[in-house]
Amino acid sequence: MSTIAEVIKSRISANSYDTARTLNDQEISDLIDLATHAPSAFNLQNWRFLAVRSPEAKARLLPLAYGQQKVIDAAVTFIVCGTLNPHQSLPSSLKPTLDAGIIDQAIYDMWVGAAQGMYQDNPQLQRDEAVRSGSLAAMTLMLAAKGQGLVSTPMIGFDAAAVAETFELDSTEIPVMLVTVGYPGAANWPQKPRKAVQDILTFI
Repeated sequence: MSTIAEVIKSRISANSYDTARTLNDQEISDLIDLATHAPSAFNLQNWRFLAVRSPEAKARLLPLAYGQQKVIDAAVTFIVCGTLNPHQSLPSSLKPTLDAGIIDQAIYDMWVGAAQGMYQDNPQLQRDEAVRSGSLAAMTLMLAAKGQGLVSTPMIGFDAAAVAETFELDSTEIPVMLVTVGYPGAANWPQKPRKAVQDILTFI
């Protein structure tokens, strides 16, 4: 298998973390750098990450995650957010692509205009896009963690409104999921079996 296939097939959702091992600022930043290579519509990059890793911050997050101990035990829990109003930030997000010569001015103008038309008066599509982008970034983050010898867990069991209030998220930031990351403990399951491809794939 290729390296990426090995990463995908060996990634687990961890419940057990080595509480004695931490991640430093650079290691956390490197994970997020990799996560930002996830795709997003128009290259919107409409996401933000909060790295909850101090004992005080973990203690605040714990009850909001319904007491799940991995929030305390993991080296860091990322609050992965997708952002609304992506059409407003697209001009600046897309400009480096224009400056690098990957797209020309006509394509830049077309994408900016298309995003304006799609999202400006469509709050449901904005929310859908925030969840899509945040989810893609979260999955890329988990694969990045596995590639660094770490384990991770995606968590949807949390009070999103309380997380937004407690961690002072902007009104345009939607907490899509929590992702715990750290070194593995001793009590994790292996990856659970998947459905057979023939049961989920249809050729057209």
